[in-house]
Amino acid sequence: MPQNMIHPLADVQSQDIGAQTKIWQFCVVLKGAKIGSGCNICSHVFIENDVIIGDNVTIKCGVQIWDGITIEDNVFIGPNVTFSNDRYPKSRNKNFKLEKTLIKSGASIGANATILPGITIFENALIGAGSVVTKDVKKNSIVFGNPARCRE
Repeated sequence: MPQNMIHPLADVQSQDIGAQTKIWQFCVVLKGAKIGSGCNICSHVFIENDVIIGDNVTIKCGVQIWDGITIEDNVFIGPNVTFSNDRYPKSRNKNFKLEKTLIKSGASIGANATILPGITIFENALIGAGSVVTKDVKKNSIVFGNPARCRE
């Protein structure tokens, strides 16, 4: 079975990476992350510990995947998409409440979109570039804008 490709300038601490996955330069993948097969993780991506990424996922440059985020199979994450996992962030917050985010199979998120914590983006949904997603996105829908709204 073909091996994955990890660029020598990437810092990949996880051992749980599927075959044929490519991780490019200047990426950081922490020890607890799980990444499936056939993924393409472009340069300057940070993946935290409590993260699950399915098979055949593309994550473009400049994306951070924080604890509590699950990305299912065949998802596209555009350049500089921003995720968060804390609705009320503060430095050294003792009351931090991690809110999990789920991106279901086949979803696509356009460049520079912002995904607030606790959101589910359902199967085959399309998020327009630059959108701010503040609530769940229905299966097969197209949303865009700030806040992102369904445009059918």
